[in-house]
Amino acid sequence: MKTRTGIYGGSFNPIHEGHVRLAQALAESHLVDEVWLLVSPQNPFKVDEHLMDDEVRLHLARLAVADVPGVEVCDREFFLPRPSYMYYTLEALSREHPDREFVLVIGADNWERFPRWYRSQDILASYRIIIYPRPGYVLRDVPESVTVADTPLYDISSTEIRRRLSCPDYNGEGLCPAVWREIKKKGLKKFVKS
Repeated sequence: MKTRTGIYGGSFNPIHEGHVRLAQALAESHLVDEVWLLVSPQNPFKVDEHLMDDEVRLHLARLAVADVPGVEVCDREFFLPRPSYMYYTLEALSREHPDREFVLVIGADNWERFPRWYRSQDILASYRIIIYPRPGYVLRDVPESVTVADTPLYDISSTEIRRRLSCPDYNGEGLCPAVWREIKKKGLKKFVKS
């Protein structure tokens, strides 16, 4: 039997407690056996977004999940053409790991624009999809083949964290403690812009 591996992609700019708690909740839900946080070097919908260096985001993601059972970090998209199209990522992972069944994990916000994803119908035809709730989004037109996860809502925003990082009174609220320690230690605040 194949290991059911949830692929939860994102810029993780920076990774925060909401990302980690959601991945952990999915891993514990038995909808998948494990979750891989797929750090994306270039989301096609966020071409103009300023990102921290790829290796920094990858390093912070690994720190965030170091002690979280069932959750790992994946850098596969770093070795694929940019921008990163999930269809190609899932195909590459499936070829390289025939012992795994890859399941796409996306938020309700991404489900809303899923029809605009590159080869979205091919993804829908070839891979299971799990949608998790997001604040302010109502799920519509969800086919029977797609699972809606009953996970808590985590109302934490990377954009808001990036904005607050430049504030002198910010103390890492919303960030995993290991990530906040690393940002302070390495002086990464200057690389995080909103």
